[in-house]
Amino acid sequence: QVQLVESGGGSVQAGGSLRLSCEASEYIWYCLGWFRQAPGKEREAIATLARDTSTTYTDSVKGRFTISKDNAKSILYLQMNSLKPEDAAMYYCAAEPTWTCPLSRAHFHFWGQGTQVTVSS
Repeated sequence: QVQLVESGGGSVQAGGSLRLSCEASEYIWYCLGWFRQAPGKEREAIATLARDTSTTYTDSVKGRFTISKDNAKSILYLQMNSLKPEDAAMYYCAAEPTWTCPLSRAHFHFWGQGTQVTVSS
């Protein structure tokens, strides 16, 4: 069972950038995803990376966020540019050993503990 550990969160001003990392305990050939949850809101899917390397993004982050992975290091990344105050949330990575890779919280069963992102205006 894969274990996931996120890092890279922090505080940034609006317009700034952060890169989140998610280190896996084993080679990550799974469907991979990044999610976020703001206080009082549901956890939402923001980006997925399928086994065939195709990516999907939710509309609010398209053109600003990029999901990628380093296979040699078993690390998943989320590069976040042009950050907005509404991007502030706890960010989670997730994995699921499937070929399909939808933007859906229900699809994923392996989760990290999260890393906090704060964006000031």
